[in-house]
Amino acid sequence: MARKTILLWGLLMAFAIVAAAQKPVVKKVPAAQTSAASGKEMYVSYCASCHGVAGKGDGPAVAALKVAPPDLTTLSRRNQGKFPGAHVAQSIKGDMTMPAHGSKEMPVWGPVFSSLNKGDQALVQLRISNLTKYIEAMQAK
Repeated sequence: MARKTILLWGLLMAFAIVAAAQKPVVKKVPAAQTSAASGKEMYVSYCASCHGVAGKGDGPAVAALKVAPPDLTTLSRRNQGKFPGAHVAQSIKGDMTMPAHGSKEMPVWGPVFSSLNKGDQALVQLRISNLTKYIEAMQAK
């Protein structure tokens, strides 16, 4: 009986080790600290990997995304010539469900900016505002 118990425990341990080896280890990398006053600095640090340096949706991380990011330089053109600033700000903050960014339960930058600024919502809003203005300046003429 003891031999069967030891064998059973050994098999369970082997299965546990194999199962643990199957799960990928995801290491979280903290966001780089940037100036809340510089929309460009934030864009390059936080957005360019997916949206591309020029905002065309051609960043180096595109291949890993389920949904390709939009060309940010055509936002005004796609909105009857008016830049959708409130929509962009909501998207950055994570108030909207964006296919490439995940569900509303998993917003991207709002919580990150809050963490970077130790919960100071005025600085979070400054970051979102300056990043939105930078994206507005990228619009194709």
